[in-house]
Amino acid sequence: MAQSNRSGSEVIRESCFVLLFLACFSGFLSPPVALTLGICFGLFLTNPLPLESRKTSLWLLQSSVVALGFGMNLHDVLKAGRSGLMYTAMGIVFALALGLTLGRLLRIRGNSSYLITAGTAICGGSAIAAIAPILQADEEEMAVSLGTVFVLNSVALLIFPPLGQLLDLSQTQFGLWAALAIHDTSSVVGAASRYGAQALVVGTTVKLARALWIVPLALATAAIKRNKAKIHFPWFILLFCLAAVASTYLPALLPGFKLLFQLGRLGLTATLFLIGSGISGPILRHVGWRPLAQGIALWIVVAITSLYFIRTVWIAR
Repeated sequence: MAQSNRSGSEVIRESCFVLLFLACFSGFLSPPVALTLGICFGLFLTNPLPLESRKTSLWLLQSSVVALGFGMNLHDVLKAGRSGLMYTAMGIVFALALGLTLGRLLRIRGNSSYLITAGTAICGGSAIAAIAPILQADEEEMAVSLGTVFVLNSVALLIFPPLGQLLDLSQTQFGLWAALAIHDTSSVVGAASRYGAQALVVGTTVKLARALWIVPLALATAAIKRNKAKIHFPWFILLFCLAAVASTYLPALLPGFKLLFQLGRLGLTATLFLIGSGISGPILRHVGWRPLAQGIALWIVVAITSLYFIRTVWIAR
C-alpha cells in the first residue's frame, strides 16, 4: 500500500513538472518567472526527472540559440561581435587570473576552483562540462562548481534588468554588460530580451563569441595537464551565424524566420525552468561556503569592472 501511494505521488509530481515546463513554453511566462518556478520546484518538491532535464536543457538551449539567429540581421551581429571582442578578451583574461587567485586565497582543494573560474570567465555550465573531463574532475567537484555557477546565474537573471534600468544603461550597453557578467547563455538571452531588441542582439552575439573561448581554454588546459581528452567545438554557434545569414539575404522566407525566432525565445524560457529545477537543497548544502565565496566574489568584481569600462569607454549610447 505504501509503495502504491509513493508511486502515485511520483506520478503527480512528474505530471506537475511537465505541465509547468509546457507553461513556460507557452509564452505567457517571462524568463525570470520561469526560472523562479524552476528554482521553487527544485527546492521544495525536487526535480523528478533530473537526468532527462539536463539532457533536454542542453539540447533545447542550443536549438533555441540557433533559432534566435533567424531573427537577427547579419550586419548587426558582425558589428556587435567586433565591438565586443576587446571587452570579451580582456574580461576572460581578468576573470581567469582573479578566479585562480581567489581559489588559492580561500584554499579551495581539488579542481573546483578552476572549474568555477572557467564557468565565470566564459559560459557557465558549458565551460565546466568541457573542462571537467580534461581535469579528470570527480562528481563532487562537478556538483560544487555547477551548483555555485547555477545559483549565481539565476540571481543575475533576476537582478540585472532592474539594475540596468536603475543605472540608465542603453540597449547596447546593457546587452554587452549581460554578455560579459552573466554566466550562462540562457540567462544572458533572458535578461537581454527583457531589456529590449537591441540588447538581445548585442547580448546574444557577444555571449556566443565569448563561448568560443571554450576551445582555446580547453586546449591550453589539456596541454598543461598533458591530457588527450577529446575537445568538442560548440557547433551551434556556427549554425547561429548561418541562421543570421539566411535571415539577412533570404527576405522571401521572413515569415517563417519570424516564427522560428519566436520559438527560440520560448525555448530559452523553458530552458530556464529546467535549469532552475536543478537547484535543490542538497546541492546548495553540498557546495559549501568556500567555493560559493569564490564564485560570489569573482562574479561581483567581474560585473562591477565590466560595467565600469562599458560606461566610461563605450561611446555608442
